[in-house]
Amino acid sequence: MSNEYHVPIYFKIGRPGLKALFRGIFHLLARVKMIGKENIPFGKPYVVAINHVSIFDPPFVGAFWPEQLEIMGAADVFDKPGQGQLLKAYGVIPVHRGDYDRALFTKIISIIKSGHPLLIAPEGGRSHVTAMQRAMPGIAYIIEQTRVPVMPVGLVGTTEDFWQRARRGKRPSLEMLIGKPITLPEITAKGAQKHEARQKNADLVMSYLAGLLPEEYRGVYAESAVSP
Repeated sequence: MSNEYHVPIYFKIGRPGLKALFRGIFHLLARVKMIGKENIPFGKPYVVAINHVSIFDPPFVGAFWPEQLEIMGAADVFDKPGQGQLLKAYGVIPVHRGDYDRALFTKIISIIKSGHPLLIAPEGGRSHVTAMQRAMPGIAYIIEQTRVPVMPVGLVGTTEDFWQRARRGKRPSLEMLIGKPITLPEITAKGAQKHEARQKNADLVMSYLAGLLPEEYRGVYAESAVSP
């Protein structure tokens, strides 16, 4: 495969140490619960779709996920001291929110077709509140091009005040709720109807995700939540 993606060796070597470091930090600061690990299709490509409340979400999932995930992250965070260095050390893929980036989508599709699982936040950015916002259609386009399953993963407790509560010794609860793989309907529509079909598929992912979460986390998907 001419466009096959290979994870750079320095990321392969460095990631286990970073994952172990963050697992230790999260265990020290919080009571961690991970439910549904048996649903993960080990050794196969898939897309992990999460609700995105705060900056704690990607490192939480990346640290405890039993396989190495390729992770997408907001490009503006790369310029922040500390956070930027950690993202670069892991090999997070920078995303310019709100922009259509053909080269980025080409790379993402290559990553998945080369057999690597990918982490994405379909909302396109942090909500800063527990209630989910409407998804962007990008996840549906990625699945349309790769035909891999989506793993809905609900995160509870990663609110923006997590650090304040944790450093006071409260050891708040952090939960990762892993749903069963979803196969999205194939899109055959053209033109404007294709965009509508992609949005519908993105919303379907979020409805399954909402079904894993408490009511206060469901936001705009409260009425359409699909119970696991």
